[in-house]
Amino acid sequence: MFRVRYASRCFKRLLHGSTVNKDQILERLQACSVEDEVFDVVGNNKAKLTVNHVNHAVSLLWNLQKERPELLRTIGQTRIHPQFLTLRVLAENKISQMDDLMLVDILYAFLRLKVEPHDSLVQHLVSEAWLRIDRLPMPCLSKFSVCLSDQLLQHSPLMGHITSILDQRLSSIEDARVLTALMIRVSSLVSPRLRDALIDRADLLLNTIDPLNYSIPRRMVQFLRNVKYVHRPLLEKCNEIFLRNMARMDGESISMVLGLYQSLQFNNCDFKLAAKEKLTELIDSFNDPFSFSKLFVALAPIAGSEVRERLENTALLLVDEFSPHQALIVAEAMDEYQSRNLSLMNKIAAVIQKNLHVYKSVEVARITQALSLLQYQNPEFCTTIRSILVKFLLQSFYPYEVTMLTRVLTTLPCPRLDDSVVTRVNEVVAQCNLSELNTISLAVAKWVRNDSSYHHNTHSKYVRLLQTLSRCGRERLQTSDQMDVVLEELKHVSGEWFEEMLLEEVTLTLQRMIAQVNWTNVPDLAFYLTRINNLCPPLMDKIATVAIENIDKIHHSATYATLLPFSILNYDTVQADELYDVCIRRFTPHIRSFDPHLLVLLGYTLAVAELFPEELIKEIFSIDFLGKLDCQLETLPDALNMRTRQRLMELNRAICLECPEFQVPWFHERYCQQLQRKGDSFPSPMQQQIHKMLGEVLGGLNFVQVAVITPYYYTLDFECKLDKHSQPLPYTEPSTLRISDGEKVLWSPASLESIRNELPPGAQRVAVDFLNSKAFCKNSHHMKGETLMRQRHLEILGYHVIQIPHFEWNSMELSTLEAWKEYLKRKILG
Repeated sequence: MFRVRYASRCFKRLLHGSTVNKDQILERLQACSVEDEVFDVVGNNKAKLTVNHVNHAVSLLWNLQKERPELLRTIGQTRIHPQFLTLRVLAENKISQMDDLMLVDILYAFLRLKVEPHDSLVQHLVSEAWLRIDRLPMPCLSKFSVCLSDQLLQHSPLMGHITSILDQRLSSIEDARVLTALMIRVSSLVSPRLRDALIDRADLLLNTIDPLNYSIPRRMVQFLRNVKYVHRPLLEKCNEIFLRNMARMDGESISMVLGLYQSLQFNNCDFKLAAKEKLTELIDSFNDPFSFSKLFVALAPIAGSEVRERLENTALLLVDEFSPHQALIVAEAMDEYQSRNLSLMNKIAAVIQKNLHVYKSVEVARITQALSLLQYQNPEFCTTIRSILVKFLLQSFYPYEVTMLTRVLTTLPCPRLDDSVVTRVNEVVAQCNLSELNTISLAVAKWVRNDSSYHHNTHSKYVRLLQTLSRCGRERLQTSDQMDVVLEELKHVSGEWFEEMLLEEVTLTLQRMIAQVNWTNVPDLAFYLTRINNLCPPLMDKIATVAIENIDKIHHSATYATLLPFSILNYDTVQADELYDVCIRRFTPHIRSFDPHLLVLLGYTLAVAELFPEELIKEIFSIDFLGKLDCQLETLPDALNMRTRQRLMELNRAICLECPEFQVPWFHERYCQQLQRKGDSFPSPMQQQIHKMLGEVLGGLNFVQVAVITPYYYTLDFECKLDKHSQPLPYTEPSTLRISDGEKVLWSPASLESIRNELPPGAQRVAVDFLNSKAFCKNSHHMKGETLMRQRHLEILGYHVIQIPHFEWNSMELSTLEAWKEYLKRKILG
């Protein structure tokens, strides 16, 4: 009996004890739905709070904020609450009790709640995490890297340690979310080898993610943007996921992807058109300055005129509420599509001018660039921003910053340059890369034009600076040992200084590094040689060899850049013929995955080399493709739009003349007529001189016509007719084109309709073309492919083509009027 009662009492005690041992504080925290409830629990139980309670409370405070739209968050109010300070003190006192996961979680939450990085709590948490860093699991390490990035510690030794751990444990990461967070945070520290390994791992894990998750591929694209590396296979896989999720993506995500693509110069027609349609549908939902400014930046540059006008009207209503950053990015977007809305421009400039004191040096440079290109004219504003730029420049010791500020200073209407600016530029020149040296040289050239004292002082500060630039450029090239680095620095280099001072040295440097040519840098090297118009047989042969051996590794879209120098520079060898064949086989299965404008450019490049792959031609001149191209052209920048239209016309002309069997119609008549009406041709003094001499050689001006329009709209410098005995024939009507007193070429209706008289039997038309330096490769007499294609086409049209190279006409042998006449007579009449 007593035993039963004793057992019953023990059992009741056990039940009562289990109820008491329940964590009531934790239960109350889990039941909280607003911040005030969390703070009530904390305030009523200060002495009882364990490390687990503190972690749960802080995490809950951040989760409550995270669930709200950014504009509705109340982080500021949370931070000043007395009980938030209690949580901070308790957390700092209990750091030693935290496990690894809790330590990183609580650091992450406090940083998201805007606790300052210099706060002792944050510093102690970071220090403790650093002590444990080698044992942190990869998800924790990923989150910790985010915390360091929030504190602007991307280049710290601690982030370097994380990069090393990532390199060692990369193969163990199975979660794409963990990997992409790490990729972005360590992007400034990765080597090319680790970069490639990360891309390979990301590519593998991309196949394992939820197809509806578009944030992970967005982070992968962000990593590529950070490391400035266009890896097309990964970009295309990410792009497919974006396209599949376009209906689910919000406007901010779409805008972000468009910005990343623009930074990478990665054009994808399908995404851009889908983004344009989706963002246009969402315009009405962007009604606050924060979201609307992002929409404006993404949509305005690719939108049609009606949508742009609608965006600009909304911007006019919101502009007074814009923050300094929002005003800046809207101004840059207006510059991108060359807006002429003066009302909006003036209002944006007023917001910027009011906030000039808050901008950093890079932002002031961006403002100057945008407003200068928009041709905004306000003397007071220019004076103010000029003084700010000079102040930033004189305070800076960073080469990229000094170069950037120097460049934008030259866009302002300026008085004589202060000597202190030249001195500061001179002080950083030795640290500049080739691109920065070139930028400074362009600025110096502009200063020289604006400074009259230069013409009276050949030993001026500008001469000394140019000499220093040349010396530093040569030294940098001579000490360079990595081709990829040199090609990256040369990517945007151009101008007279570079061509005169460094072009030859660059060619020698690249030849010295010829063993480093590989399948990854072949397209960049080929594109560079085309851009500088430099025929270098050793490098071209190496490009061909490497491309032929590795054609399966080269992305199909990169075949365009690879073939460019061989076609444009007219490098015709047996190896070049083999390169054309393997490239055509490489891209043919992927024709429909090309962006329309790129396929047109590729088709034109092959046409210059007399190659017309049937599948390519049929695709380009199909109704579906031309419709898609029309849609894409609306989204392209004006320069690329015009270039693509011009190349399509030239490809259309080449097909009609050289491949009539394809039965492609000539549909550019109206386009060419519009170009003729828009263009004002001014014959050079040399052309006028030749015209006069031709009249004397052939027997009168009625024996020669100037600026003649042929069928398919080639413009000839001069045309004459010879009978079967090679004697000149007169034109029965006055020349359809004449040079007016104002030295303009005047077009008559007859010339626009290409009216031609029938020739007598055995007679022939002669096209006399003056070839300037643009018809030849740099520093040589090697004729370029486009000049040869023109000659081919004129011969198909029935012309005998006489070419007058500039180097023959300007030679010492032809230094007298009689010598020139004799030269023309020999050329035309034999």
